[in-house]
Amino acid sequence: MTLDRLVIRRPDDWHVHLRDGAMLKAVLPFTARQFGRAIIMPNLKPPATHAADAAAYRARILAALPEGVRFTPLMTAYLTDGTDAEDLARGFEDGVFTAAKLYPANATTNSAHGVTSLDRIAPVLERMAEIGMPLLIHGEVTEQSVDIFDREAVFIDTILSPLLDRHPTLRVVLEHVTTADAVAFVRAHAASGRIGATITAHHLLINRSHIFQGGIRPHLYCLPIAKRETHRLALVEAATSGEAPFFLGTDTAPHTVTAKEAACGCAGCFTAANALELYAEAFEDAGRLDQLEAFASLNGPRFYGLPPSEERVALERRPTVVPDVVLVSEGDAVLPFRSGETLHWSFAGLV
Repeated sequence: MTLDRLVIRRPDDWHVHLRDGAMLKAVLPFTARQFGRAIIMPNLKPPATHAADAAAYRARILAALPEGVRFTPLMTAYLTDGTDAEDLARGFEDGVFTAAKLYPANATTNSAHGVTSLDRIAPVLERMAEIGMPLLIHGEVTEQSVDIFDREAVFIDTILSPLLDRHPTLRVVLEHVTTADAVAFVRAHAASGRIGATITAHHLLINRSHIFQGGIRPHLYCLPIAKRETHRLALVEAATSGEAPFFLGTDTAPHTVTAKEAACGCAGCFTAANALELYAEAFEDAGRLDQLEAFASLNGPRFYGLPPSEERVALERRPTVVPDVVLVSEGDAVLPFRSGETLHWSFAGLV
């Protein structure tokens, strides 16, 4: 029997880049129409390193919301070598920060101010462990000697594993996992309840070969980069398993077309335009639509100690065409993931 309508608790997105200014106003409505809450990434220019920065950014997000839309931005602190542990703790205890984000310096977009060595933020991590503040990690090493397709696996072996041993009560989310290595690591530590992993829609749907299919496809380039098909299949199996450590995080990361289609193009896929439809396609292809609610709506809130949404949303089996472009300002636009293609599922809104 074919399922033509799926109703689930309203999901949350545990990893979102909304940018700022005109880009924020252009992309925020897509996230806010589907998701009730979202973890907001702090890698602005300049980054949101202090509670005052995050509070001001949250105010700009709320001001940009379409009228009548209910959406809660959950703010994060951008960790640097100079982060003050007590200032961070006050921001968390005052409800400004939900978590802190660790970018290894120069690992990805706007990460130049990131952490150069975990030793430099050891007191910060100890304080976070004491107060139960989650650490969100972009899990890649940055040494040029390490192949780009191996950087996540090497990070897990050389940095993440010792980090968990050094801080045995620290709660960690390994973000946008891309490898079977990451899936196995998270599962090995699942019993502790202190490690989670977000999985993107695009990493469930593409492997590294898609980036070069018929030519270079810059709008499929992201960091961490998509890996071999064996890794994609491992991600699909994890996401659709219903297991508690795995939950939805789109890592939707808008860049203008000119910034993507350049001699040195930016990393990031903009999936917010049809995020739930993309996840539904991946889950249906795996024969596990019955597990979409756990992944999208239940596992994330459980990890963060928040109640699941009492609202419901519906997906319907009818064709929807992904927008060709999303206009940002005159002369600037963002190309959505699978731009112009027809998806099998449509978002039907709150029910």
